[in-house]
Amino acid sequence: MARVYNFSAGPAVLPEDVLKEAAAEMLDYKGCGMSVMEMSHRSPMFAQIIEEAEADLRELMNIPDNYKVLFLQGGASQQFSAIPMNLMKNKVADFIITGQWAKKAYQEASRYGKTNIIASSEDKTFSYIPDCSDLEVSEDADYVYICENNTIYGTKYKTLPNTKGKLLVADLSSCILSEPVNVSDYDVLYFGVQKNVGPAGVVVSIIREDLITDDVLEGTPTMLKWKTQADAKSLYNTPPCYGIYICGKVFKWLKAQGGLEAMKEKNEEKAKILYDFLDQSEMFKGTVVKEDRSMMNVPFITGNDDLDAKFVKESKAAGFENLKGHRTVGGMRASIYNAMPKEGVVKLVEFMKKFEADNK
Repeated sequence: MARVYNFSAGPAVLPEDVLKEAAAEMLDYKGCGMSVMEMSHRSPMFAQIIEEAEADLRELMNIPDNYKVLFLQGGASQQFSAIPMNLMKNKVADFIITGQWAKKAYQEASRYGKTNIIASSEDKTFSYIPDCSDLEVSEDADYVYICENNTIYGTKYKTLPNTKGKLLVADLSSCILSEPVNVSDYDVLYFGVQKNVGPAGVVVSIIREDLITDDVLEGTPTMLKWKTQADAKSLYNTPPCYGIYICGKVFKWLKAQGGLEAMKEKNEEKAKILYDFLDQSEMFKGTVVKEDRSMMNVPFITGNDDLDAKFVKESKAAGFENLKGHRTVGGMRASIYNAMPKEGVVKLVEFMKKFEADNK
């Protein structure tokens, strides 16, 4: 069977070159006679895999030396707890709510201290990013939290909030490595890898070194202390070895593509093809205000639930997978991450044009 065009929001499409390389090494990694899945995480061979993965990520993102890179487990959702446990010295945190994931992080942090919502776009179903240039940041806030790209609702911060000198903590799960970022604009940034980097099961946290201390909330599990993980170089216990190995391959693939500047150009071109069609279509409409649109996640609707369902069904039959919108919002959503080829977006638009003509 031919490969489909997979528009899933995550676990998501991976570069075909990476999958072929991993397949070729499945039974015998570099002549060692075993798979990476079977390898001791204490072996020199795995040490090389994880060290190279970190070095390549540092190079791609230009990560300053005073930031630690941790390869962790538990997904981004586990960091919803780890962040307050490690950072809540005053037990106060400010949140900007732009979608479900920021909301979940806010709810989790509320278990550990006082949480304030200082801006939200919930009033218009998270279809825009609120103005964050002059927020009422709490004087005693330990940090300000954002989810930078909202996978479900298809919005993206184009300008980071003015945190008035407070720490900025950001979840970049669904936009990481899609374009260059200035790491030092953040104090903590983290991402689940299953959208733009690798298979589910790994979360990468990039944390300013001085924030990694023993001064954590009482009762913080050993595993959730960033210092535990940093001191052990992400090897405190058995890490998700195979997932890290695939992430490492994706980092090398990104370098071969020309790095993050080149990816930004490719991603802008792909997004433009889809958004230009949505803007001129009489049937399909994007759901996000233009200035806050995500390059990675593009939600759209016809305005008719039956027609939406018909589109999802027929698109699947035509080889376009996972275009159904998130269960909380309905409609459709095309996630066009780094590994989605331009050809996939072009073919999707051709299909949408035909569907529109056939269903007028």
